Amino acid sequence: MITFFITWNSDPEIFHIGSLSIRWYGVLFALSFGIGYFIISRFFKKENIPIKLVDELTTYMVIGTVIGARLGHCLFYEPDWYLSHPIEILKVWEGGLASHGAAVGILLAIFIFSKKIKRNFLWLMDRVVIPVALAGFFIRTGNLINSEIIGKPSDLPWAFLFINASNPQFAIDPRHPTQIYEALSYLLIFIFLLFYYYKKNGSPKEGKIFGMFMVFVFGVRILIEFVKEPQVGFENTMLLNMGQLLSIPFILLGLILIFRKGK
Repeated sequence: MITFFITWNSDPEIFHIGSLSIRWYGVLFALSFGIGYFIISRFFKKENIPIKLVDELTTYMVIGTVIGARLGHCLFYEPDWYLSHPIEILKVWEGGLASHGAAVGILLAIFIFSKKIKRNFLWLMDRVVIPVALAGFFIRTGNLINSEIIGKPSDLPWAFLFINASNPQFAIDPRHPTQIYEALSYLLIFIFLLFYYYKKNGSPKEGKIFGMFMVFVFGVRILIEFVKEPQVGFENTMLLNMGQLLSIPFILLGLILIFRKGK
C-alpha cells in the first residue's frame, strides 16, 4: 500500500549577518503586530477615536503578549525547571511561548490601558481580538516553518513528514500538520469577526465579539489538541492535556459574554 504524504524540510532562517539571524518566525510575529496596528487604526478612525491612542495600545499589547506568553510557558508547562533556573525565563529567543499565557498577558495589558484612558474594557477587547485572531494565523505559520508544535502520526494524504523536527522521533513518520489546522481556523475566525464588526457598523453589543473570539479560538484549540503531540512529558498521562484544560475557563468566559443580559 502506497502512503502519500508531504515532505516538509523548511529552513527557519531567512538569512544571517554574522551572529545576527533573521528568522521567519520573528518576521511573522512582527508582521502580526504591524497589520494589527493598521486594523485597529481603521476601527478607531471609523469611530472617531484619536488615532494617537493606537501607538500606546500597541505598546501595551506587545509587552503583555511577550511577557504573558513567556511566563505562561514557564509556569504552565515546565514550572520546576524554570523556578529552579529563573534566569532561563529571560531567554525568550530560545523558544517557549504559550498562547494561553499570551491571552492572560493581553487581558491584563488591555485592562490597565482601559483604566488609563478611561475607556470600557469590553469595548477595547471587542476591537483588539479581531487582529489577534489574525496574529494567531501568522504565529502558527511560523510554527510550521520551524517544524514545531506538530501532530500525531497520520496516514492522511496531507500528512507532513517533518524532516527538521526538534525531536528525531517525530521525523520518522508523517504527521498531522496541526499548525495548518490552527492557522486556517484562526484565519476564518478573523474573517468572521471582521465581517460581524462591519455588519454591526462598528457598534456591536459590548463584549459579544470578545466572547465569540474566546469560544471559537479556544474551542478550536481543544479539538486540535487531540491530534497534537504533547508539548511536555507529563501530558502523556492526562485525559485532557494542559492546553485543553487551560482553554476551558476562556470558553466559559466567552459564553458568559455572549449570552449575558444588561451590563
